[in-house]
Amino acid sequence: MAVPKSRLGRGLGGLIAAGKSAAPATSAPSAPTSAPAIGAPGYEEISVHLIEPSPYQARREIPAEQLNELAESIRAEGLLQPIVVRRQGDRFQLIAGERRWRAFQQLKIRAIPARIVEASNASAAALGLIENLQREGLNAIEEAHGYASLIRDFDLTQESAAERVGKGRASVANSLRLLGLDAEIQGFISRNLISVGHAKVLLGIEDAAVRSVLARRVIEEGLSVRTLEKLVLLQPKSARPSAGKRAKRAGATPEESAAVTRIEQKLVSHLGTRVAVLHTPKKGRIVIEYRGNEDLGRLLGLLGVEA
Repeated sequence: MAVPKSRLGRGLGGLIAAGKSAAPATSAPSAPTSAPAIGAPGYEEISVHLIEPSPYQARREIPAEQLNELAESIRAEGLLQPIVVRRQGDRFQLIAGERRWRAFQQLKIRAIPARIVEASNASAAALGLIENLQREGLNAIEEAHGYASLIRDFDLTQESAAERVGKGRASVANSLRLLGLDAEIQGFISRNLISVGHAKVLLGIEDAAVRSVLARRVIEEGLSVRTLEKLVLLQPKSARPSAGKRAKRAGATPEESAAVTRIEQKLVSHLGTRVAVLHTPKKGRIVIEYRGNEDLGRLLGLLGVEA
């Protein structure tokens, strides 16, 4: 599916309308279900093989243990909550309920209760992210990537993305900051080896090697957030927020400094990596970090540059 080309910094003037129920459709018998909505307008049972996963799915992986537990629950009690899909030609695209759909595949049940809605790409992405946040417990990195996708793929501002998912702008901004951490540390967060509180402290360290060492110490020694904060203060000044970052705001008004910070955050969310905007009124630099050849190729693609 074609995804709208991102234009960094250009926000939508208004929010895209939420999905609406599709016209009534006849239901087909098949799967065990406890959902009372089948037969109501917009609901029907559809063939599992006609459903495709969402390209905007924020969840990166579904643990096999969780999927097995859900499958056994559905086998015993039926499906309590229909999945949500939208029509894509003769097929359907998932908006919410990928775990339930995969559990039906695992159980070899041919049809699944579904609510069919009309939704734009942006609405589908937002609805899927909301469902994951409310129902299926995304980890902090998956959540951050979900917000970044809304902003990057649909030209949303942080404010409008936050409104779409019912979160405060500051909450979304803080989540996006996690994408500025190294891939290794993002992995630690995803696996719940370190907390978001630890991650926020590590964001204050400029030196990647120092960040990595401290993150590993958190895991190996079971360090608390408070202890990590004390260790950060013991680091050489060159490892803490850099002189360059302070210089970029030297002589700037609070409004100018805030504007530079917002630009930096947008670049981080757009590129999915650490970015430093080193700004003075007469000149400046944008420093983009990448991890290896593959990551460099990804960034060049986002920037529209041929390797």
